[in-house]
Amino acid sequence: MTDSSEANKERNREIAQNEEAKQVSGSIRVSTWAVAVVVIIGGILFTLGWLALK
Repeated sequence: MTDSSEANKERNREIAQNEEAKQVSGSIRVSTWAVAVVVIIGGILFTLGWLALK
């Protein structure tokens, strides 16, 4: 019974580590998209402002 319990605990630890890795990579992906959107919107606003001043 103890061996089975220890095996389950080890399996659960591995699953938790895998889930954590997936969550980190997902967060990085979302952050990258957010930065890209901000850069694009900033570029558009800068261009519109520059054109308005000309």
